[in-house]
Amino acid sequence: MEVDHAAGPGAVEKPRFDALTPSEMSGGRPQFRKVPVPPHRFSPLKRCWMEIYTPVYEHMKVDIRMNIKARRVELKTRQDTPDVSNLQKCADFVHAFMLGFDIADAVALLRLDDLYVDSFEIKDVKTLRGEHLSRAIGRLSGKGGKTKYAIENSTRTRIVIADTKIHILGSFVNIKVARDSLCSLILGSPAGKVYSKLRAVSARLAERY
Repeated sequence: MEVDHAAGPGAVEKPRFDALTPSEMSGGRPQFRKVPVPPHRFSPLKRCWMEIYTPVYEHMKVDIRMNIKARRVELKTRQDTPDVSNLQKCADFVHAFMLGFDIADAVALLRLDDLYVDSFEIKDVKTLRGEHLSRAIGRLSGKGGKTKYAIENSTRTRIVIADTKIHILGSFVNIKVARDSLCSLILGSPAGKVYSKLRAVSARLAERY
């Protein structure tokens, strides 16, 4: 603690406190996050473990371990963790990988502040069953994933279609544009109509930024 020596004989000395470190903010106790691992992501997690471990442990200064018995990834702050928010960023990064995003895309959650993951199901938009549901999933992907890539590239987002669940990674505005396009496809709009609307919206976004 330092003391400000104010001018004048009768002035009161004001103490000046140094900024608290992240570990001091939580009373010296480490903070934890636990991310469950779905059965189908267990093998990819084992295969890509070092690619997940390196940015989390070395760059974000957060401890990470795989609890095989409980089938979850556990994260913990360290004494030298530079920012409390690093723990939540790392949890979001690992969770994005569990949802099916590539590590190269998910790692952007560690580097940028305004990125989010939004999830919804096809039945949230329209109740579809049997062949109708299969055709809706086919419309979302397009031939060889063409429609999905077109939406990703024009809105600067990343999309994962896992059965009837859809996950979108991107900024708040871009997620909204991508979600609107996907909802139009689910409701039965032809891909050509969605493309032309996307062109107009992405041109508007490019003017704004």
